[in-house]
Amino acid sequence: MAEISRSALVMHSAQAMYDLVNDVASYPQFMDGCAGVEIFEHNDHSMLARLDLKKAGVQISFVTRNSLDAPHQIEMQLQDGPFKMFKGLWLFKPLADNACKVSLHLEFEFSRTGLGLAGSTLFAGVANNLVDSLCQRADKILLESNND
Repeated sequence: MAEISRSALVMHSAQAMYDLVNDVASYPQFMDGCAGVEIFEHNDHSMLARLDLKKAGVQISFVTRNSLDAPHQIEMQLQDGPFKMFKGLWLFKPLADNACKVSLHLEFEFSRTGLGLAGSTLFAGVANNLVDSLCQRADKILLESNND
């Protein structure tokens, strides 16, 4: 089983960062390795979505049900995909009105040995860059909107 934990301190509110993370449909626009997204269900408390990851000839698609607790956390549970086990948690801890700590913790294990190493490498790479990508997107979108 692999575990990934990443966090960042950002000069944006917890609500703003929560909204960016929860905007899964926009991931292909800025997340390296995200080839597509399909949202099956979405309301204030949950989301069911498929993420398609593709890089260096390796492709992974998986579906998670995300439990939404705005603006505090997003908990991800595997519904379908090549994982034996997958769970994830985004946390948004307010530090001030316009500052927060964003944390991502993932635990996963692939079920198929053939996809194991290549899939783990792809998934770990995307996950490792996800927090940085979201912070860069927040700076771009939120700072630009504040300058208008």
